[in-house]
Amino acid sequence: MTHSVIIESPQLRTLPPFGPFEMTTGLTFSRTIRSRRIGPVGRVSRYSVASRVMSGDFRADRIGSALRGENPTVMRRLDAGFAVIGDVQFLPGYSVLLADDPQAQRLSDLPRGKRLTYLADMDRLGEAVERVCTRLDPAFRRVNLEILGNTDSFLHAHVWPRFEWEPEHLVHNPVWLYPSEHWSDPRRALTSQHEGLRQAIGEELDRLASV
Repeated sequence: MTHSVIIESPQLRTLPPFGPFEMTTGLTFSRTIRSRRIGPVGRVSRYSVASRVMSGDFRADRIGSALRGENPTVMRRLDAGFAVIGDVQFLPGYSVLLADDPQAQRLSDLPRGKRLTYLADMDRLGEAVERVCTRLDPAFRRVNLEILGNTDSFLHAHVWPRFEWEPEHLVHNPVWLYPSEHWSDPRRALTSQHEGLRQAIGEELDRLASV
């Protein structure tokens, strides 16, 4: 499996207008919900992702809501965190691994053994996204794995699928160079039409658990 990995210590600072976890999430209806200091996360639920995202409640406490079973974007509980589907899907399959410790802001905040477990979870989620995207889109190139924390300080890892059809000036660059409207345009947001993709990634995570 081919990954690009960037690990950066999280910093607390003033948020940009549209940080990766501060975005407007559009739903299948014409209304949008705007939340601050929030990002892509979730849980397995009998209700559709879109209907649960509509409330917006979970975004104020993504990890806490996942621990309580109230985060609609969680796909699976892993050994050291929660695999969640991203709030935005302009790169279909974008997912996030939330640490299951709300107090952890850096990888080094975890005991050494749990750090390795968290990184193994990140690899598992990355491979699940890779397998699904390879199967669904022949233009899939790779996944980028990133631990940043510059906007939202809680420990989380991004799993970005990358594709040959991306604009020429962006395809070989970090995803954060995409224009800010990609984070706020309701047409690029997570909706019920992504439910099949979400289920497919969850099923791959299950298969990888037995490998």
